[in-house]
Amino acid sequence: MINYKKVTDDTFWIGGSDRRLSRFENIFPLKDGVSYNSYVIMDEKTALLDTADISISDQFLENLKGILLDKKLDYLVIDHMEPDHCSQISTVVSMYPEVTLVGNAKTFTFLSQFFPELNDQAKVTVAEGDTLSLGKHELTFVMAPMVHWPEAMFTYDKATKVLFSADAFGTFGAIDAGIFADEYDFEKRFLDEARRYYANIVGKYGMQVQAVLKKAQGLDIKVICPLHGPIWRENIGWFIDKYQKWSTYTPEDDEIVVIYGSLYGHTKSAAQKAADHLREKSGKNVRIYDVSDTHTSELVSEVWRCSKIVIFCPTYNNGIYIPMENFLSDLEALGVSGRTFAIAQNGTWAPASGKLITEKLSKLKNVTIVEPMLTIKSALHETDEPEFEAFVNAVVNA
Repeated sequence: MINYKKVTDDTFWIGGSDRRLSRFENIFPLKDGVSYNSYVIMDEKTALLDTADISISDQFLENLKGILLDKKLDYLVIDHMEPDHCSQISTVVSMYPEVTLVGNAKTFTFLSQFFPELNDQAKVTVAEGDTLSLGKHELTFVMAPMVHWPEAMFTYDKATKVLFSADAFGTFGAIDAGIFADEYDFEKRFLDEARRYYANIVGKYGMQVQAVLKKAQGLDIKVICPLHGPIWRENIGWFIDKYQKWSTYTPEDDEIVVIYGSLYGHTKSAAQKAADHLREKSGKNVRIYDVSDTHTSELVSEVWRCSKIVIFCPTYNNGIYIPMENFLSDLEALGVSGRTFAIAQNGTWAPASGKLITEKLSKLKNVTIVEPMLTIKSALHETDEPEFEAFVNAVVNA
């Protein structure tokens, strides 16, 4: 069934949602699927901006045919060559063989790797600031390398002041009856998933995001059309401010998150007590997570949100408890910066995790590691109260 929707003058959303997908990139758990957005501009010349994932190909192609009817497709603008957006390029070309593909030099390098059969297809190679006229609509191309692939670019429509932002400003989660962010309570429905999406997909490339945000400041943007999640047409500055914070590793909240690993419950018990005391003494919200029962992507998102992270970790095979080590490796890979960490280690005969965690965290930029470290021997006891209280006070005062 054809189901396209109007975004603004001559501009239409022709995407869809996959509610069956359980993991994005076969890594990140999806609580409510994901949307794949694609757009068409109808003018003297027609333009399709990106395709969609193969999982919604039927809906996408039906929408495309439904909006074009007997018109030909003049241009296919490729803002991003990741397969969840490019998978239908060859199919679209087979349907509209006269279409001209629009992308940058790196786009077409990747295109030849995914679709060598399109090497002879008509192409227009664009660079920073180049324009393409459709009639009333003039498209300007803004290069956005490493946000989050090297070929990524934005397309800006001068006529409607729409920014087609590729994977930037996207979020996990299917979209329901509305395609616009203002049709939802975005903070309640999407913010956590938008942060988790940013931190895990784009988070490593803060400097590159900052560079493209500076470019965007020179554009009069009234609408942002991402490739995932709802479209922004109101309160855009609020969401751009989130990206400003996330890309500069600035915590959203001056809050505390406690992340623990526990084999038999003793470290868990100590972590829970610490969370209770931290809340009482700081007056701040404190969230607590079991590293074995919480996907790393959610923990990473909380690190992006909060200013202080307290780690409780047992020693395991003379090393770091494996789920905690995986989490810490993710923080290193994503280039986390500007956070305060506190470490509590547990061990029955030779506590070693604290020293090893300190070494891993010390590789991060601009982080503070609270002293003293708390050492637990098997379980927390009344005799440990002075050291425990000193640890909690140090976290509160850091």
